Amino acid sequence: MIDFDNRTPYNLDLTRIESIVRNLTDKEIELILTNNEEIHAINKEFRRIDAPTDVLSFPYEEMPSSPLGSIVISYDYVESASKKFNHSPDDEFALLFIHGLLHILGFDHESDNGEMRQKENEIIKEYGLPESLIVRTEG
Repeated sequence: MIDFDNRTPYNLDLTRIESIVRNLTDKEIELILTNNEEIHAINKEFRRIDAPTDVLSFPYEEMPSSPLGSIVISYDYVESASKKFNHSPDDEFALLFIHGLLHILGFDHESDNGEMRQKENEIIKEYGLPESLIVRTEG
């Protein structure tokens, strides 16, 4: 269900991520773990934002048997945020993945009435994760 392209030396256990995907969709997800330099270039090309970021989501056009979309995560950000917020890199990765997956599923915290935040919190509680990305950025 996950087509994982790890472009970093980080050894990530996908067990929890695969469980999250199975609970939310039956579609395949492309997942890329990269560094700040590459995510900066992707952000600049596709969003016209000349800066690195933590997570990017690219939903695919709905077609039979097509993947749901791509999620790109910066391991440099995972590493620094996990230290800053005092939790494991795996927890930070899961938070970013959930955020990206919800965007691919059509949620948008910038325009909804809190639905994405609510769904994110439900998943976070289910998997025993720390505070959500949306909550952290609002605080």
